[in-house]
Formats: sequence, structure tokens, C-alpha cells
Amino acid sequence: MLKTTIFHSNMKKLLFVGIALFSILSAYAQSARIFRSEFITYDKREDAKTNKRDEINGYEAFKPELIAEAGGEKRFLQKIHIDATRNDYNTFFHLENIGMAYTLLVNNTIVAEVEDPFTPADFMLSQYLRQGVNEIIIGLRQSKTPQLQEDIVKAKFQQFDNCYFFIQRRLAVRDFEIALEPDSTRQYAKLKLDVIVANDFNYNETIQVGFDIYDPKGKLKEYSVNELELGGRSQDTLRFNPDIYHSYGFKWGNGKAPLYDVMIYIKRNGMLWEYIPLKVGFGKTVFRDGKFYRFDNVLQLKKHEHFNAAEDPKKTAIAIDQAKLKGYNTLCPDFPQPKWFYDLCDEKGMFVIDCACISSPTNSDNRAVGGTPANDPKLVNEYLERVKAMYYRSRNHSCVIAFKLAVANSGNGYNMYKAYEWLKSIEPERPVIYESTDGEWNTDLE
Repeated sequence: MLKTTIFHSNMKKLLFVGIALFSILSAYAQSARIFRSEFITYDKREDAKTNKRDEINGYEAFKPELIAEAGGEKRFLQKIHIDATRNDYNTFFHLENIGMAYTLLVNNTIVAEVEDPFTPADFMLSQYLRQGVNEIIIGLRQSKTPQLQEDIVKAKFQQFDNCYFFIQRRLAVRDFEIALEPDSTRQYAKLKLDVIVANDFNYNETIQVGFDIYDPKGKLKEYSVNELELGGRSQDTLRFNPDIYHSYGFKWGNGKAPLYDVMIYIKRNGMLWEYIPLKVGFGKTVFRDGKFYRFDNVLQLKKHEHFNAAEDPKKTAIAIDQAKLKGYNTLCPDFPQPKWFYDLCDEKGMFVIDCACISSPTNSDNRAVGGTPANDPKLVNEYLERVKAMYYRSRNHSCVIAFKLAVANSGNGYNMYKAYEWLKSIEPERPVIYESTDGEWNTDLE
């Protein structure tokens, strides 16, 4: 079981001298960071429905102790205990509300360095953990790429709020994609649920994955359980594509927000395990000829630019309602938001054009190689990492109708071309937008 252990204050002196090393330590064998939907698994269906985390086996909030501070850098530590019962489980770590760039260390090994101080991130720590006590250290520091988040301002927040560890069996759901779209005859809906399962054991294993879907009035519409055998150290996808009838009375979007409840679960030895709750709205936004369509009708988008979450869901919900009263139906944040922001937009029927955490107006018109960050090939991996982080976190939300490479006036060039190509390769239908291409090809919206 994961257990928090208090770190003795006298250790601060031992680590204080090493704090400055964060600015020069950059090499590590392989980053622990993973890009996927943000989710946790619940042990009980009723807890999944209400987001009750108290009784989840292996779930633990990250509430570290400050152990060292020098030169504007800080180190925070939390100890976790891994016992023999966790040998068949992977340990995941979710971080958000950090406020600075950071280095993640597990047992004094650097496992990830993150330059983006705003986008939530997930890490898979299993290969770095050992049986017994493990030290998890977050070293907060200045970003090595501050030029990529110029002028981005986030609301006040409680540091490390909603940071946590949780575990999954080594044979489990690794990710998913979900949509509820009109069929070709426009008579009913098609659920498109792809469940990506992974087997991290060294031998073949069989997994049973099931789902059920309830309409907005609470009526069970469909359920199924499929079985799949996976080879050791492999992953595969189970696809569920049932027809969902009588769906046209529950159209989602433009202020209307009826949501279907979907539950993914694992079935093992006749018992149900690892519930993952989802919500999905019925409808598909199509982009063609420079226009957005929904149910074959042109969408008239009224966009609220620079709309970012307030410090908590309650204040953000009020702000969204006020935007609706002013006639806005599309919110355009400046960087990836907390998961509850997209949940609120799903619940309120507001469209969202999501945006990667890239804002670099300084020298944005300098198209020489390296003249603007957007045309500096040394930064291409950082651009791609930020775009991936944006895409995987929000792609399953019904509210998200397009993806934006960066805040406007952030320059153009090699890195923006590569970011656009990557997004189009993995997301061929929803448009990729960037307003500052100056007539070049790497945007779908002219």
C-alpha cells in the first residue's frame, strides 16, 4: 500500500547544497512522462459516479514537504512505501498546479524534466520504484524555455492541488477514445469507444473489458463485455461500436448539454474491477469549406478569446454562465486547462477551441532560423511535447471542436509546421488552427 512518510527536517541541510544542480542536470535515460487522457480508476461503481477517492486502493494525494530552497529553486519531497502486494501493479503520478518548471526525481534518479509550468502532466513511475521506501522529489526551477510562455497568466491556485498517485494492475486499461456521433442515415447514434489495453507482464494474459451507457434520463441503452488475449509487454485496442437509438432528442451543443453516462470496467474472475466513468454528448462537429457544421447545419461561433479557468470550479462555472448570457458559445483558452474546466464546458454545452501552452510574441516576425522560437529547430521536441500534452488531455471531451497550435502572434516556422503535421496525422477530422501563419499552409482555418 502507498503510505506517506514524514521527511525529517534535518535532511534539509543535506539536500540544500544540491539544489543548484537542477539547472545543469538534464540527462536521463528515458522520460517517465506519458501522454494520455486524464483519468483514475475506482474500486466501486458508486465511488466512480461521485468521484469519491477516499477508498480507492493505492490512491494517495501528493502533499510533499519543502526540504530545501535556494536561488529561487525549491525541492519538495514525499516518501511512498511499496510493499510486495504491489508487484503486479503500475504506479502513476499526476501533477498540476505546480507554478514553475520542474525536475522529477525518484530515488535520486532524474526521470523527467518539464519546462511547461501550466499544463497538467502524467508519469508512469513503476520502473523507477523499488520494494520498500521510495523518495519522490519535485525540484521547482525556472523554465529553460521561458520564451514559450510569454504573457500567459494563470489564476491563483493552491500549489499541488489535485496532484496524486494511483495504481493499476499491469494488465489494465491504458487509455481510451470516445465519441457519440450520428449514423450515416441520421436516424440514430453510433457509439465509438476504443479502449486501449496494455499487458506489462512478461507473458500472455487475457483481459475482459466491458462498458455500459445510460442516456441523459438514466435509461440503460447498451452494454457489452469483450475478451482479449495480449502477448507479454504489448498493447491492443478493443472497439465497441453499438447503435444507440432514440438519441435525436438529446442533441448536445450550442448551450444544450444532455450527456450520456458511460462506464468502462474490467471483469476478472467473474468480478468487476477498475471502473472508469465518462460522459459524452451526442453530436459531431464537422469542418469543411472553412465552416463548422453540426447536424448538417452551419455553426455560428461567437468566440470568447483568452477565456481561462478561474481558481476553482465554482467561480469558473459562474464565468461560463456569464459568457453564455452575453451570447458566447465558444471558449478559447490560452493554454490547457484543468480537467474540470472541460467537464464544465461539457455540462454547459459550450464549445472549446483548445490551445497548446505556446505564447512567444517577441521577435515573432523574424523568420530567420532561430530568429523566432517557432523557427528554431532546437526547440522542436518542446513544441511537440506541448502540443501532445494538449491533445491527449482534451480530445475525449465533447466540447472540444478544434485544436490551436499556439496563442496568436507566436511566430511561424519549422516547429509550427511539425506540430501541425503531427496533429493532423493523429486527428484528421477536427481542424487545427493557427491564426499567425501569414498565408502559409499549417492551419485549416483561413
